[in-house]
Amino acid sequence: MNKKNILFSFALICAALPAFSQDPDSIMIKKLTDEILLRGKAYSNLYTLCKTVGQRLSGSEGMYKGEEWGQATLKASAAERVYLQECMVPHWVRGAKEYAGFKTHKRANPRFNVLAIGNSVGTGKDGVLAPVIEVANFDELERRKDEVKGKIVFYNYPFNKTLLRGAYGDAVRYRGGGASRAAKYGAVAVIVRSVTGAYDNNPHTGALNYNDSFPKIPAVAISTMAADKLSNCLKDGFANDNLSLITNCVMMEDAIGHNVIGEIKGSEFPNEIITIGGHMDSWDPAEGASDDGTGMVQSIEILRAFNAIGYRPKRTIRIVLFANEENGGRGAAKYAETALANKENHIMAMESDGGAEYPRGFGCGMTKAQFEKVQSWRKYFEPYDADKFTFSEGGGGGADIGPLQRNFKTPQFGLSTTGQRYFDMHHSAIDVFEKVNAQELHLGAAVMATMVYLVDKYGL
Repeated sequence: MNKKNILFSFALICAALPAFSQDPDSIMIKKLTDEILLRGKAYSNLYTLCKTVGQRLSGSEGMYKGEEWGQATLKASAAERVYLQECMVPHWVRGAKEYAGFKTHKRANPRFNVLAIGNSVGTGKDGVLAPVIEVANFDELERRKDEVKGKIVFYNYPFNKTLLRGAYGDAVRYRGGGASRAAKYGAVAVIVRSVTGAYDNNPHTGALNYNDSFPKIPAVAISTMAADKLSNCLKDGFANDNLSLITNCVMMEDAIGHNVIGEIKGSEFPNEIITIGGHMDSWDPAEGASDDGTGMVQSIEILRAFNAIGYRPKRTIRIVLFANEENGGRGAAKYAETALANKENHIMAMESDGGAEYPRGFGCGMTKAQFEKVQSWRKYFEPYDADKFTFSEGGGGGADIGPLQRNFKTPQFGLSTTGQRYFDMHHSAIDVFEKVNAQELHLGAAVMATMVYLVDKYGL
């Protein structure tokens, strides 16, 4: 062999060394993530969901159309078995568009963009006509409780952007419990500043929970721009004027809903189950793209990608599209209840319910020993900048997989994203397909698939 050929052969060997030096898991994970990033179907599946089904509020026609979409998509994504798990779900109906505006002959009659809060009672066709009292928080409500009777309480509590990931949890208490807190002191309705950091004219709905010890009064969310407008009106002479509030929502009898489930049976440990999912239902102002269409299609994509690269899981992989996360959690309760009755062995559960921005890692709800094992896998997530794992013993996964942890002590993973745009659209009219980025969506699915592969191979 001449000198030129020797040098050429040496160069080929050197070029091949990095590939051969990689461990088998790195090679498999690269193959898996490449399949999702280059040929992923999550984005196209999301388009079909959003544009042919749309909103999927529990009990609505959209929910049933969503269940049909889920079954068809799971079958097309290589699920060996697809089935429905029946549960009863709340059936709240929004009705005709809401109205909020001052009624006065002294000046112009300003109107405000509002949405009824989910589970709220309606005002009736005649509406509520009463003065508005603005409070900044629950502490001010308590101080001014003697002023509340016969009035509409306006909670003008802004989203605290300095709290970053904690801002939603801080502000959502006014939406969830504000109606009953005000009703305790004789309020006739509440208006709640939308739980969002966005400054626009899109009100954000969501669920409230009534305290049965007090009257149930109507509740609406008001857009952030309209909240400032209302606050300025109250400062500018409208404090003693009556505001007319009309909502047409009603809670119907419970309806039959379903968890939509697809699975691949494990090749070595079929009785060890890995549950992965998002929730089917969404609020009704838009398409439910980010909440939680993205979580569903990311979960389904894991199944499709495993099949596409020829990976046969050792353990049973079960994809669950949960019913009724938004205003009741009935699907999650039914899934865990059934698993307990069947004495199933759930070794891991994963949920995606935070939109499809760039993945950063996982919230990990498990024991310290299990978390140490997960930490040893960080190197596989570093190339995607998704190696930020946070530990919580007894939590950390998500609302739909939480009951599994309570029933089985199942270790849990909740996909974490950058999360800085999610609450701009959350529960509002702009939660649509066009707000989702394909690369971000597929990268999240790839990170989820990586963790599922590792748990499937090594257990926890």
